[in-house]
Amino acid sequence: MKAYLFPGQGAQFTGMGLDLYENSPLAQELFNKANHILGFSITDIMFEGTAEQLKETKVTQPAIFLHSVILAKTLGNSFQPEMVAGHSLGEFSALVANGVLSFEDGLKLVSQRALAMQKACEAQKSTMAAVLGLEDDVVEKICGLTEGIVVAANYNCPGQLVISGEVAAIEKACEAMKEEGARRALILPVGGAFHSPLMEPAREELAAAIEATTFNEPTCPIYQNVTANAVNTAKEIKENLMLQLTAPVKWTQTIQQMIADGGTEFTEVGPGKVLQGLMRKIDRSVTANGAAFTKENA
Repeated sequence: MKAYLFPGQGAQFTGMGLDLYENSPLAQELFNKANHILGFSITDIMFEGTAEQLKETKVTQPAIFLHSVILAKTLGNSFQPEMVAGHSLGEFSALVANGVLSFEDGLKLVSQRALAMQKACEAQKSTMAAVLGLEDDVVEKICGLTEGIVVAANYNCPGQLVISGEVAAIEKACEAMKEEGARRALILPVGGAFHSPLMEPAREELAAAIEATTFNEPTCPIYQNVTANAVNTAKEIKENLMLQLTAPVKWTQTIQQMIADGGTEFTEVGPGKVLQGLMRKIDRSVTANGAAFTKENA
């Protein structure tokens, strides 16, 4: 079965999407529409902005969403997903790809998500850290024993888990992880504790926006971050999406479940190759590649 994967925050790069804009009238139309919806020229920042400008949350999240969704739309008839999944932010791209959200509604929700997360980050100093070389249950146990708020946030692949929480709690947990034999426990340059209880104000804000948005029935199952299982109804998709900001991203479990359900050919749609790299660490028995734009589809 053909599976399509959509990346999350961190995959951005200067010049992203420019080849699509220059070679596809459809892409050009959608990028221009995005500028109008957002109320600023995101294309200027994507195509010519600095890495610093692209790092701004209000820019990063819509930029990655736009690159992914517009690339998917330019693939034409070759884009026939039988299952989809997205890593954190990428879940919104996946929901446009399988017809649950319209392009416009998906972009509006992503923009609202970015602004709500930014607000939550500013309200309380918090961070995330990557832990390499420890079993998931050991990481979970240390988080549970550490004073303060610190939780397992991103199950990226076996031996790579990201933790999230208050700065002091993360620092303590990192020391304990190293003592327990972690190869690395490295604090990440992020603005806040994504996928942790500290995102509750943002979750509430986004949940209200999701509630007010039309969700269609999916054309194929989406494997959502919160459950890692195939979801086939608009109602359940909506409920899971409302929980996403404070719940962990079960990416390892998601890919394993997709493979168990018959996924054999995985294509990453969007900037970068992060998910292809994680695929190889989760299961080398399936193929993983990146979607390529061709002028024939323009």
